[in-house]
Amino acid sequence: MRLIGMLDSPYVRRVAVSLRAYGLPFIHEPVSVFRDFDAFSQINPVVKAPTFVTDEGVALLDSTLILDYLERLVPAERRLTPERPEHFSRAQRIIGLALAANEKTVQLVYESLRPPEKRHDAWIARVDGQLRAAYHLLEKEVAEAKESFLFGARPLQPDITTAVAWRFSRFALADRLDPADYPALGNFSLRAEALPEFIAADFD
Repeated sequence: MRLIGMLDSPYVRRVAVSLRAYGLPFIHEPVSVFRDFDAFSQINPVVKAPTFVTDEGVALLDSTLILDYLERLVPAERRLTPERPEHFSRAQRIIGLALAANEKTVQLVYESLRPPEKRHDAWIARVDGQLRAAYHLLEKEVAEAKESFLFGARPLQPDITTAVAWRFSRFALADRLDPADYPALGNFSLRAEALPEFIAADFD
């Protein structure tokens, strides 16, 4: 199995961390959608990261759909989504918040690349508010967790996606998010990033 994309993408990284948490062997190919567009298009003409190629040669795209596929490859005790419906719905809510934070971070990064005269301040303020709302809700979830992670001692997909999102936002928007406003998330991130599966998927 092959994972194509750069680990500074939170979508690529959540798949890489999850693959290691599942204990599934894979090859990571750090191909950039920017610098290596032509090479990436040979693997996936849509040029979307992550792209995941199964052992059968099927190219999958979109991190959530890739993870849905991977859940079916491992025994129940290795899966990263809770079984009980009430836990599953909460997990999906948390994942949705973290993915929204990723999306808003990306929007703010791309907005910052525009020439100053092309930037739309009202739009930036709106996206910034959405980003902060997502992280305030995640901060509450993490602060109320009774164990090291959201559903127990072992990190599941909501933990992985939340930790990856927070690291990405802090990396990409260091001057916009004050860690003092999110102390529980900061501590949660330190615990997650110290795990071998996160260390193996680290980036500079």
